Amino acid sequence: MKFRMTPRSQHLAAALLVAGAFGSAMAADIKIGAAEALSGPAGQYGASIRNGFELAVEEINAAGGVKGNKIALQLEDEQTKKEQAIDVFKKLIFQDKVLMLFGPTLSNSAQAADPIAQAAKTVVFGTSNTADGITSIGDYVFRNSVTEADVLPETLRVAVKHTGLKKVAILYGNDDVFTKSGFDAFKKALEDLKIPVTTTETFAKGDVDFKAQLTKIKASGADAIVLSALIAEGAPIMVQARQLGIDLPVVGGNGMNSVKIFDLAKEKSDNLWVGSPWSLNNQTKENQHFVVAYTQKYKSAPDQFAAQAYDAMNIAAQAIGKIKLTGKLEADRTALRDALPAVTWTGATGAFKFRQAKTKDGKPAGYDAQQAAIVSVTKAGKYSIEK
Repeated sequence: MKFRMTPRSQHLAAALLVAGAFGSAMAADIKIGAAEALSGPAGQYGASIRNGFELAVEEINAAGGVKGNKIALQLEDEQTKKEQAIDVFKKLIFQDKVLMLFGPTLSNSAQAADPIAQAAKTVVFGTSNTADGITSIGDYVFRNSVTEADVLPETLRVAVKHTGLKKVAILYGNDDVFTKSGFDAFKKALEDLKIPVTTTETFAKGDVDFKAQLTKIKASGADAIVLSALIAEGAPIMVQARQLGIDLPVVGGNGMNSVKIFDLAKEKSDNLWVGSPWSLNNQTKENQHFVVAYTQKYKSAPDQFAAQAYDAMNIAAQAIGKIKLTGKLEADRTALRDALPAVTWTGATGAFKFRQAKTKDGKPAGYDAQQAAIVSVTKAGKYSIEK
């Protein structure tokens, strides 16, 4: 038996098809992926990053989205593992077909996974990896996390000015791309400032007892400890140093710049010097909006990693707003890559723009952040800005 549509039913069906087509177009989500360490040693950073992304997406969508289209964030746990980061990148790019992706959390994982995005011609945007060489992977690799090489000289300069330190001991993680890159940046900055090093000690991820290294540092006669560490090791290092009577200034890298230091090291967290484009105490209207919104939503203070994720999502939204999404994924990914370098933004971390990085042989590559660092020191459970 054949079903025969009446003219009226034909008209109604056509109308529904048109309405459905327009309705789905108007309600189309912009799929953005994120591979972050929500568990494992870097899980504390990943939790802050997730919050920053989610707050930004909530605000952007509440304001009408991007050209009427809402951002749909798909966030996956890369578990602080290079192999897992690679797997998550492949899933987000090839299976979930995201327009772009953020992450991973640490430089180790970025070095392993970013080439996947580069080969697939999909923008990967780092918000927390700061080791040298990440953006030299290729022209689809971006980050708004300022490199250790840019920040550490300013952190040292301000610490020297206020503490009068004349010689330092270095302590760094020798099995991680980020902490080794921080060591290299610290070493160069110390040489430039003509500050001698009394001893150089190392540790590995997962270590819990640092008393042997700290005892050597104490005997070396250093005026300060220069520390390139993730907070999982950095916090107990500070605690054990104070327990050994080492009350010297600690000049830390990006991995130590987190309010988690107050939870992990408590009263032993004083006299830690760190640098970043972001500070909780920066009184710009953009930062104060972020701090208030974040604190109201999550009932805790934000940190640098939340702020950088928040700004990164807004930077990406600005770039997406400049292109015409065609629905052809390869073309849209390329259009986004072409639009992103020109975006400027003033947000929680201050005025931001990209600068192009270069490969080892001098060819144009991806894009780094160009921002000024703010230096802070910890006092009684708070960060205080120093100049």
